Amino acid sequence: MKKFLAMLLTVAMLGGALAACGGGNTGNANTPAGNSGTPAGNSETPSVETVNINIGYMPNYGGMWSMMTAQEMGYFAEEGLNVSFTEFQDGPTIIAAMENGSVNFGYIGQGAHKLCVQGNATIIALSHISNGDALIGGPGITSVEDLKGKVVAYSSGTSSEDILRNSLAAHNMTMDDITAMDMDAASVVTAMMSGGVDACATWSPNSLTILEGMEGTTKLTDNMTFADTTVSLASWIVTPKYLEENHDVAVRFVRALFKAMDYAADEHQDEVAQWCADQAKLDYESMYNQRGDADWLTGKEVVDGVADGTVKGYYELQQKNLLDGGSITEEDVCPVEDYVAFDVMTEAGNY
Repeated sequence: MKKFLAMLLTVAMLGGALAACGGGNTGNANTPAGNSGTPAGNSETPSVETVNINIGYMPNYGGMWSMMTAQEMGYFAEEGLNVSFTEFQDGPTIIAAMENGSVNFGYIGQGAHKLCVQGNATIIALSHISNGDALIGGPGITSVEDLKGKVVAYSSGTSSEDILRNSLAAHNMTMDDITAMDMDAASVVTAMMSGGVDACATWSPNSLTILEGMEGTTKLTDNMTFADTTVSLASWIVTPKYLEENHDVAVRFVRALFKAMDYAADEHQDEVAQWCADQAKLDYESMYNQRGDADWLTGKEVVDGVADGTVKGYYELQQKNLLDGGSITEEDVCPVEDYVAFDVMTEAGNY
């Protein structure tokens, strides 16, 4: 997968100067985290004032791997962060919760990045490069072309919509060529498994549940299908207002994540999967099986990528993909520096 990063950089650097962006900033049951285990990090009292923060996450490996490692290894505590966690089903809902003040930091997948381009949230850390999204055909559907006139379930504003639009565009099709049914992530699984729709676009672990639990399904595309021309990113975000007022807290939060990513990216995935399963109250096996859903970056790789322009190239390519797929308009296009806080990642890299 690391070769994928080098290949994408070549494509990503084609971006030119982009014009100006919009401004702006988006609940579910609250699950206090507490200290669910004995931290392996520095247990000394932090030299900074302790701050309470609430983190919005999605209950899959990608949404939790660095967050739970930072909690269990004591990296949040080292940074003087007392954290609680709130579970959500998608990125746009997390952004809505951030806008109303109930969540301070949030995790988003590919699709919700359009709201960052539009100014609703600021990216403070690249988490990983995803391969967890899939377009899945039901019985009798074995190609994207077979979707013409068929009912396809998806979740608008998420990576589900992104993989669907990319797949259609690659075959000279649009959303007008299918009967697109917009529904939440859980309903997509139910509709697909019950035969209520002909196909669906979703992300892991929902994609794994469908492919493993329903006979006659075919994975039509996934993120790697478009690896030569697209990139699917997952990021950590804040609202512009929160970042302006709490820059130091954001740096401390990202620094804790980077330490966690160094620990968890290439090793300790069995341990991390157990922490994630415990937090999400899901079985360990299904969580562990998601470890192949992405290129899990270390904090050092992200910091180095910011320094040499690689990370900027990823976000430029992502914005181009969002524009080409119809998720954003020409009016939304802007320099990625308008909504990606590279300075926070650079400052957090001093550890």
